[in-house]
Amino acid sequence: MTTAYDPIDLSGTPLANRIVMAPMTRSRAGAGGVPTDLSVEYYAQRASAGLIVTEGVQPSVVGQGYPDTPGLHSAEQIAAWRRVTDAVHAAGGRIFAQLMHAGRIGHPSLLPDGLVNVGASPVRAEGQVYTHEGPLDFVTPRELTGDEVRATIGEFVTAARAAVEAGFDGVELHGANGYLIHQFLAPGSNHRTDEWGGPVENRIRFAAEAVKAVAAEIGAGRTAIRLSPGNPY
Repeated sequence: MTTAYDPIDLSGTPLANRIVMAPMTRSRAGAGGVPTDLSVEYYAQRASAGLIVTEGVQPSVVGQGYPDTPGLHSAEQIAAWRRVTDAVHAAGGRIFAQLMHAGRIGHPSLLPDGLVNVGASPVRAEGQVYTHEGPLDFVTPRELTGDEVRATIGEFVTAARAAVEAGFDGVELHGANGYLIHQFLAPGSNHRTDEWGGPVENRIRFAAEAVKAVAAEIGAGRTAIRLSPGNPY
């Protein structure tokens, strides 16, 4: 009888067991979204799981939604993540980076001067986000243009390539919990009338194109997506 402790082949990545550590936002990155010594220790301590999926990692500066979250869009970040993946592998574990563009979830105070949160449509999410100044209301995001949607898919591809350079065994695109990919999937946050909105075949286009582009870059066996179609966030 197969148990959770039996090994399994995950599309070419051998896992010591079938236990997966789910991603958990930690807000513990250093300046510039760079993982720290604590990140190395934290993930290495959990390497006995068959697979670790990291906390949400922004693929671009504007993709950040919470304070002190890590990125995968600079040389410093890549070098720091390499220390994490080396430690996990040395302990016998496997690790995927979760690529999470927060979209409309966040606040301009968390972004460099001049940047604002972006989304599928200019529809504000209900609720607040914690910032260094305390809880602040979500803002109405700026709607991405068609060219910017394509560019954002490119940011996922670049971050996936950076993840492989940093030693990750694969990536998971975060298409759930109300973040950017989910914002395109959900009719409540996607009011577009172009090729990226309206009927289901258009609303799924961003997710499908992002997955296909990432898989073409790093391989389908190293590409995953997380979905939560029933989540109303």
